[in-house]
Amino acid sequence: MLIKQLSVFLENRQGSLCEALEILGRHDIDLIALSLADTTEYGILRMIVSDPVEGQKVLREQGLTASLTDVIAIRVAHATGSLSKVMRKLADEVNVEYMYAFANGEDASAVMKISDPVKAKEILDQNNIKVWTAEEAYHLNQMK
Repeated sequence: MLIKQLSVFLENRQGSLCEALEILGRHDIDLIALSLADTTEYGILRMIVSDPVEGQKVLREQGLTASLTDVIAIRVAHATGSLSKVMRKLADEVNVEYMYAFANGEDASAVMKISDPVKAKEILDQNNIKVWTAEEAYHLNQMK
């Protein structure tokens, strides 16, 4: 139910994002989804990649600070209001610490860091909301 998100702390300077992505590309690590948040001095690049453990390793070897975080990735219909319905079901029981979403054809996916992933999974299961497995999530763009 939980998948590994690769997070990288980047200096907020021109080219740092490109450097991190090039490192992953040179090691055949495919990007599935990403989010970039910044402050004045640094940014946090959060990614779902095809091999998060290897991604962390190769980024660290190049001197970048990289970590793995457990997240949940859900799948909802790519239709107006679908995500808000899921969020309403979760809102009374768990806190969504952060989230990023993307559409992928007929459906959409949302990657969420949740305060209580076990409770979230119960709620999602009770409401027949699909949760991506690690195998599915890491190879999402190859599943057509």
